Amino acid sequence: MAKKSLNEVTVFEAYVEESSDREEAVVDAEEAKSQFTAGDVPDGQMDATRLYLSEIGFSPLLSAEEEVFYARLAQKGDESARKRMIESNLRLVVKIARRYLNRGLALLDLIEEGNLGLIRAVEKFDPERGFRFSTYATWWIRQTIERAIMNQTRTIRLPIHVVKEINVYLRAARQLAQKLDHDPTPEEISEVLDKPVEDVKRMLSLNERVTSVDVPLGRDADKSVLDSIPDDNNIDPSDLLQDSNLKTNISAWLTKLSDKQREVVERRFGLHGHDVSTLEDVGNQIGVTRERVRQIQIEALRRMREIMEKEGYSGEAL
Repeated sequence: MAKKSLNEVTVFEAYVEESSDREEAVVDAEEAKSQFTAGDVPDGQMDATRLYLSEIGFSPLLSAEEEVFYARLAQKGDESARKRMIESNLRLVVKIARRYLNRGLALLDLIEEGNLGLIRAVEKFDPERGFRFSTYATWWIRQTIERAIMNQTRTIRLPIHVVKEINVYLRAARQLAQKLDHDPTPEEISEVLDKPVEDVKRMLSLNERVTSVDVPLGRDADKSVLDSIPDDNNIDPSDLLQDSNLKTNISAWLTKLSDKQREVVERRFGLHGHDVSTLEDVGNQIGVTRERVRQIQIEALRRMREIMEKEGYSGEAL
Protein backbone atom coordinates (compact mmCIF):
# COMPACT_ATOMS: atom_id res chain seq x y z
CA MET A 1 0.00 0.00 0.00
CA ALA A 2 1.38 3.43 -0.91
CA LYS A 3 2.52 5.67 1.89
CA LYS A 4 0.14 8.52 2.64
CA SER A 5 1.01 12.12 3.38
CA LEU A 6 -1.30 12.83 6.29
CA ASN A 7 -2.18 16.00 8.12
CA GLU A 8 -2.98 15.91 11.84
CA VAL A 9 -6.70 15.32 11.38
CA THR A 10 -6.17 12.38 9.03
CA VAL A 11 -3.71 10.77 11.41
CA PHE A 12 -6.34 10.59 14.10
CA GLU A 13 -9.04 9.50 11.69
CA ALA A 14 -6.78 6.61 10.72
CA TYR A 15 -6.60 5.53 14.34
CA VAL A 16 -10.04 6.30 15.67
CA GLU A 17 -13.54 5.23 14.64
CA GLU A 18 -16.68 6.45 16.36
CA SER A 19 -18.96 3.93 18.05
CA SER A 20 -22.70 4.42 17.51
CA ASP A 21 -23.85 3.08 20.87
CA ARG A 22 -21.24 4.56 23.25
CA GLU A 23 -18.94 7.57 23.59
CA GLU A 24 -15.90 5.39 22.81
CA ALA A 25 -13.20 5.18 20.17
CA VAL A 26 -11.91 1.94 18.67
CA VAL A 27 -8.26 2.05 17.72
CA ASP A 28 -6.50 -0.34 15.34
CA ALA A 29 -2.95 0.89 15.85
CA GLU A 30 -1.13 -1.72 13.80
CA GLU A 31 -3.29 -1.20 10.72
CA ALA A 32 -2.90 2.58 10.91
CA LYS A 33 0.85 2.41 11.52
CA SER A 34 1.39 0.47 8.31
CA GLN A 35 0.00 3.32 6.19
CA PHE A 36 2.38 6.17 6.99
CA THR A 37 5.91 6.91 8.10
CA ALA A 38 7.48 9.25 10.63
CA GLY A 39 7.62 12.77 9.23
CA ASP A 40 4.34 12.60 7.29
CA VAL A 41 2.72 14.77 9.95
CA PRO A 42 3.90 18.40 10.08
CA ASP A 43 6.09 19.68 12.93
CA GLY A 44 7.60 16.26 13.64
CA GLN A 45 4.65 15.03 15.69
CA MET A 46 4.24 11.72 13.88
CA ASP A 47 6.52 9.61 16.07
CA ALA A 48 5.04 10.76 19.36
CA THR A 49 1.49 10.48 18.05
CA ARG A 50 2.01 7.01 16.62
CA LEU A 51 3.72 5.80 19.78
CA TYR A 52 0.98 7.06 22.07
CA LEU A 53 -1.87 5.67 19.99
CA SER A 54 -0.10 2.34 19.61
CA GLU A 55 0.19 2.08 23.39
CA ILE A 56 -3.46 2.84 24.14
CA GLY A 57 -4.71 0.68 21.28
CA PHE A 58 -4.29 -2.47 23.33
CA SER A 59 -6.26 -1.36 26.41
CA PRO A 60 -9.46 -3.46 26.48
CA LEU A 61 -12.78 -1.65 26.80
CA LEU A 62 -14.96 -2.27 29.85
CA SER A 63 -18.50 -3.59 29.75
CA ALA A 64 -21.21 -1.89 31.79
CA GLU A 65 -20.86 -4.54 34.49
CA GLU A 66 -17.09 -4.15 34.59
CA GLU A 67 -17.43 -0.38 34.91
CA VAL A 68 -19.57 -0.79 38.01
CA PHE A 69 -17.24 -3.41 39.44
CA TYR A 70 -14.06 -1.38 39.02
CA ALA A 71 -15.72 1.91 39.97
CA ARG A 72 -16.82 0.45 43.31
CA LEU A 73 -13.30 -0.78 43.97
CA ALA A 74 -11.85 2.59 42.99
CA GLN A 75 -14.17 4.33 45.45
CA LYS A 76 -12.65 2.17 48.18
CA GLY A 77 -9.15 3.30 47.23
CA ASP A 78 -8.13 0.39 45.01
CA GLU A 79 -5.39 1.93 42.86
CA SER A 80 -5.32 -0.94 40.32
CA ALA A 81 -9.07 -0.54 39.69
CA ARG A 82 -8.65 3.19 39.27
CA LYS A 83 -5.84 2.63 36.80
CA ARG A 84 -7.91 0.09 34.85
CA MET A 85 -10.78 2.56 34.45
CA ILE A 86 -8.42 5.27 33.24
CA GLU A 87 -6.54 3.09 30.77
CA SER A 88 -9.75 1.60 29.34
CA ASN A 89 -11.07 5.05 28.46
CA LEU A 90 -7.98 6.71 26.98
CA ARG A 91 -9.40 6.21 23.50
CA LEU A 92 -12.47 8.21 24.51
CA VAL A 93 -10.16 11.12 25.30
CA VAL A 94 -8.59 10.86 21.84
CA LYS A 95 -11.99 10.90 20.18
CA ILE A 96 -13.04 14.04 22.05
CA ALA A 97 -9.68 15.78 21.62
CA ARG A 98 -10.04 15.53 17.82
CA ARG A 99 -12.94 17.98 18.02
CA TYR A 100 -10.69 20.73 19.37
CA LEU A 101 -8.03 20.77 16.65
CA ASN A 102 -6.81 24.17 15.40
CA ARG A 103 -7.73 26.03 18.57
CA GLY A 104 -4.25 26.83 19.75
CA LEU A 105 -2.99 23.60 21.37
CA ALA A 106 -1.13 20.69 19.77
CA LEU A 107 -2.95 17.38 19.48
CA LEU A 108 -0.93 15.62 22.15
CA ASP A 109 -1.41 18.54 24.52
CA LEU A 110 -5.18 18.33 23.96
CA ILE A 111 -5.05 14.63 24.79
CA GLU A 112 -2.96 15.23 27.90
CA GLU A 113 -5.41 17.83 29.18
CA GLY A 114 -8.32 15.52 28.39
CA ASN A 115 -6.61 12.77 30.36
CA LEU A 116 -6.66 15.03 33.41
CA GLY A 117 -10.42 15.33 33.00
CA LEU A 118 -10.70 11.56 32.67
CA ILE A 119 -8.80 11.09 35.92
CA ARG A 120 -11.08 13.59 37.64
CA ALA A 121 -14.13 11.74 36.29
CA VAL A 122 -12.88 8.44 37.72
CA GLU A 123 -12.48 10.12 41.09
CA LYS A 124 -16.00 11.61 41.04
CA PHE A 125 -18.00 8.85 39.33
CA ASP A 126 -20.85 7.27 41.30
CA PRO A 127 -21.59 3.81 39.82
CA GLU A 128 -24.79 3.47 41.84
CA ARG A 129 -26.61 6.02 39.67
CA GLY A 130 -26.87 3.49 36.88
CA PHE A 131 -25.30 5.54 34.08
CA ARG A 132 -22.43 4.60 31.81
CA PHE A 133 -19.08 5.99 32.88
CA SER A 134 -18.34 7.21 29.35
CA THR A 135 -21.34 9.54 29.50
CA TYR A 136 -20.14 11.09 32.74
CA ALA A 137 -16.48 11.22 31.72
CA THR A 138 -17.26 12.99 28.45
CA TRP A 139 -18.33 16.11 30.34
CA TRP A 140 -15.17 16.23 32.43
CA ILE A 141 -12.90 15.61 29.45
CA ARG A 142 -14.54 18.36 27.42
CA GLN A 143 -14.37 20.84 30.28
CA THR A 144 -10.68 20.29 31.02
CA ILE A 145 -9.78 20.59 27.35
CA GLU A 146 -11.83 23.75 26.93
CA ARG A 147 -10.40 25.25 30.11
CA ALA A 148 -6.87 24.47 28.91
CA ILE A 149 -7.54 26.19 25.59
CA MET A 150 -8.85 29.23 27.42
CA ASN A 151 -6.07 29.29 30.00
CA GLN A 152 -2.99 28.32 28.03
CA THR A 153 -3.67 30.25 24.85
CA ARG A 154 -4.84 33.35 26.70
CA THR A 155 -7.65 33.72 24.20
CA ILE A 156 -10.00 36.33 25.65
CA ARG A 157 -10.14 38.59 28.66
CA LEU A 158 -13.05 38.78 31.11
CA PRO A 159 -13.44 40.24 34.59
CA ILE A 160 -12.93 37.74 37.41
CA HIS A 161 -16.52 38.12 38.63
CA VAL A 162 -17.80 37.07 35.17
CA VAL A 163 -15.54 34.01 35.17
CA LYS A 164 -16.84 33.05 38.61
CA GLU A 165 -20.43 33.39 37.41
CA ILE A 166 -19.71 31.21 34.38
CA ASN A 167 -18.27 28.58 36.71
CA VAL A 168 -21.54 28.50 38.68
CA TYR A 169 -23.44 27.61 35.52
CA LEU A 170 -20.85 25.05 34.43
CA ARG A 171 -20.89 23.39 37.85
CA ALA A 172 -24.68 23.09 37.74
CA ALA A 173 -24.45 21.64 34.23
CA ARG A 174 -21.90 19.04 35.37
CA GLN A 175 -24.12 17.93 38.23
CA LEU A 176 -27.14 17.68 35.93
CA ALA A 177 -25.14 15.72 33.36
CA GLN A 178 -24.57 12.92 35.85
CA LYS A 179 -28.12 13.05 37.19
CA LEU A 180 -29.89 13.13 33.81
CA ASP A 181 -27.45 11.02 31.77
CA HIS A 182 -27.24 13.67 29.02
CA ASP A 183 -25.90 17.16 28.50
CA PRO A 184 -28.47 19.45 30.16
CA THR A 185 -30.40 22.02 28.17
CA PRO A 186 -30.40 25.72 29.14
CA GLU A 187 -33.97 25.24 30.34
CA GLU A 188 -32.94 22.43 32.71
CA ILE A 189 -30.05 24.48 34.09
CA SER A 190 -32.36 27.47 34.46
CA GLU A 191 -34.79 25.45 36.57
CA VAL A 192 -32.07 24.18 38.92
CA LEU A 193 -30.46 27.59 39.44
CA ASP A 194 -33.76 29.50 39.44
CA LYS A 195 -32.35 31.86 36.81
CA PRO A 196 -33.94 33.16 33.61
CA VAL A 197 -33.27 30.95 30.61
CA GLU A 198 -31.83 33.90 28.70
CA ASP A 199 -29.23 34.44 31.44
CA VAL A 200 -28.20 30.79 31.20
CA LYS A 201 -27.87 30.97 27.43
CA ARG A 202 -25.87 34.18 27.66
CA MET A 203 -23.35 32.77 30.15
CA LEU A 204 -22.94 29.49 28.27
CA SER A 205 -22.45 31.46 25.07
CA LEU A 206 -19.71 33.49 26.76
CA ASN A 207 -17.95 30.27 27.74
CA GLU A 208 -18.16 28.91 24.19
CA ARG A 209 -16.72 32.10 22.72
CA VAL A 210 -13.88 32.11 25.18
CA THR A 211 -12.76 28.65 24.04
CA SER A 212 -13.07 29.16 20.30
CA VAL A 213 -11.46 32.47 19.36
CA ASP A 214 -8.22 30.82 18.23
CA VAL A 215 -9.98 29.20 15.27
CA PRO A 216 -8.45 30.56 12.02
CA LEU A 217 -10.53 33.10 10.12
CA GLY A 218 -10.00 31.09 6.94
CA ARG A 219 -8.80 27.67 5.94
CA ASP A 220 -5.20 28.77 5.48
CA ALA A 221 -5.46 32.12 7.18
CA ASP A 222 -2.51 33.41 9.18
CA LYS A 223 -4.84 35.31 11.53
CA SER A 224 -7.34 33.89 14.00
CA VAL A 225 -10.57 35.30 15.36
CA LEU A 226 -8.53 36.50 18.33
CA ASP A 227 -6.58 38.88 16.08
CA SER A 228 -9.78 40.81 15.40
CA ILE A 229 -10.68 41.25 19.09
CA PRO A 230 -9.39 44.46 20.71
CA ASP A 231 -7.54 44.15 24.03
CA ASP A 232 -9.82 45.77 26.58
CA ASN A 233 -7.23 45.32 29.38
CA ASN A 234 -9.64 43.37 31.53
CA ILE A 235 -8.42 40.57 33.76
CA ASP A 236 -7.40 37.32 32.10
CA PRO A 237 -9.55 34.52 33.61
CA SER A 238 -6.63 32.12 33.21
CA ASP A 239 -4.34 34.31 35.27
CA LEU A 240 -5.93 34.47 38.69
CA LEU A 241 -2.82 36.18 40.02
CA GLN A 242 -4.25 39.46 38.71
CA ASP A 243 -6.84 39.32 41.49
CA SER A 244 -5.27 40.83 44.60
CA ASN A 245 -6.96 38.45 47.05
CA LEU A 246 -6.34 35.31 45.03
CA LYS A 247 -2.76 36.33 44.33
CA THR A 248 -1.94 36.06 48.00
CA ASN A 249 -3.83 32.78 48.37
CA ILE A 250 -2.30 31.10 45.33
CA SER A 251 1.19 32.10 46.36
CA ALA A 252 0.51 30.61 49.79
CA TRP A 253 -0.94 27.41 48.34
CA LEU A 254 2.09 26.93 46.10
CA THR A 255 4.40 27.03 49.11
CA LYS A 256 2.62 23.94 50.46
CA LEU A 257 3.67 21.90 47.42
CA SER A 258 7.00 20.14 47.11
CA ASP A 259 9.74 22.09 45.32
CA LYS A 260 9.35 19.95 42.19
CA GLN A 261 5.55 20.25 42.17
CA ARG A 262 5.71 24.01 42.61
CA GLU A 263 8.23 24.41 39.80
CA VAL A 264 6.15 22.30 37.40
CA VAL A 265 2.94 24.24 38.14
CA GLU A 266 4.67 27.60 37.76
CA ARG A 267 6.26 26.65 34.45
CA ARG A 268 3.19 24.86 33.01
CA PHE A 269 0.75 27.68 33.74
CA GLY A 270 3.02 30.72 33.45
CA LEU A 271 3.08 31.77 37.08
CA HIS A 272 5.61 33.97 38.87
CA GLY A 273 7.41 35.19 35.79
CA HIS A 274 7.51 31.94 33.83
CA ASP A 275 6.07 31.54 30.33
CA VAL A 276 3.30 28.99 29.76
CA SER A 277 5.07 25.80 28.63
CA THR A 278 4.13 22.39 27.25
CA LEU A 279 4.86 19.20 29.13
CA GLU A 280 7.81 18.49 26.85
CA ASP A 281 9.26 21.99 27.33
CA VAL A 282 8.99 21.75 31.11
CA GLY A 283 10.65 18.34 31.02
CA ASN A 284 13.58 19.76 29.06
CA GLN A 285 13.85 22.69 31.46
CA ILE A 286 13.97 20.64 34.67
CA GLY A 287 15.64 17.52 33.32
CA VAL A 288 12.88 14.91 33.48
CA THR A 289 10.70 13.12 30.93
CA ARG A 290 7.44 14.46 29.54
CA GLU A 291 5.55 11.65 31.29
CA ARG A 292 7.15 12.47 34.62
CA VAL A 293 6.12 16.12 34.25
CA ARG A 294 2.54 14.99 33.61
CA GLN A 295 2.58 12.84 36.75
CA ILE A 296 3.99 15.66 38.88
CA GLN A 297 1.36 18.05 37.51
CA ILE A 298 -1.48 15.67 38.38
CA GLU A 299 -0.12 15.24 41.91
CA ALA A 300 0.33 18.99 42.34
CA LEU A 301 -3.15 19.92 41.12
CA ARG A 302 -4.73 17.25 43.29
CA ARG A 303 -2.88 18.64 46.30
CA MET A 304 -3.91 22.22 45.46
CA ARG A 305 -7.56 21.18 45.13
CA GLU A 306 -7.41 19.68 48.60
CA ILE A 307 -5.89 22.87 49.99
CA MET A 308 -8.44 25.09 48.23
CA GLU A 309 -11.42 23.07 49.40
CA LYS A 310 -10.18 23.15 53.01
CA GLU A 311 -10.06 26.95 52.78
CA GLY A 312 -13.56 27.27 51.34
CA TYR A 313 -12.79 27.55 47.63
CA SER A 314 -14.11 25.25 44.93
CA GLY A 315 -11.42 22.80 43.87
CA GLU A 316 -13.16 22.55 40.48
CA ALA A 317 -11.57 25.87 39.54
CA LEU A 318 -8.38 23.93 38.76
